[in-house]
Amino acid sequence: MEIYTTEEQQVEAIKKFWKDNGTAIILGAVIGLGGLWGWRYYNEQRIVGMDQASGQYQQVMQGLESDDQGFSKALDYVNTHSDNNYALLTAMQLANKAVTRDDLSEAAKQLKFAAEKSSVPAITAIANLRLARVHVQLEQYPEALAVLDAIGADNYQGQVQELRGDVFVKQGNLDKARAAYSAAMEIHSGNNLIKMKLDNLPAVASV
Repeated sequence: MEIYTTEEQQVEAIKKFWKDNGTAIILGAVIGLGGLWGWRYYNEQRIVGMDQASGQYQQVMQGLESDDQGFSKALDYVNTHSDNNYALLTAMQLANKAVTRDDLSEAAKQLKFAAEKSSVPAITAIANLRLARVHVQLEQYPEALAVLDAIGADNYQGQVQELRGDVFVKQGNLDKARAAYSAAMEIHSGNNLIKMKLDNLPAVASV
């Protein structure tokens, strides 16, 4: 590094440095400050957007619990905010409400949307389990089995196997039902309901 012995040399060096690099420094400062401001603005707008979305979701949920118009408004919310994670939660609640209204087709539609929308394996698995149960109620057994086959989350395999057993019983395929219930029992050995289902199967399964 060059050592300057007089103030004049130091001043001249500063002038020369500024002349050579001043424009780049100013531009860099502007870009840096602009980027910082832009980032802060983006975060602030995102927070505002999240607050607004949360408020809308709360209003939709309150309406859903209050009257039939709330059900229609919740449907509209899901349709118009399909790219919003609150739409996923709304769809799950709509499915529950649809089941109580005996509108199983709508329940299946909302659960399918939730399963496809979710990026969280646990939520996807729960939505698909509920969807499979709705298919069973609609006597859509191949559809129920297809949904169950798509559930890969290990934590839910006991429920998957139990529900597969239920489907096979409905179809009269008792051999497969026994195998499914047995697989479920291996996972949930203390589950008395699964054990009862397994014990209640005829000793000699139909072919």
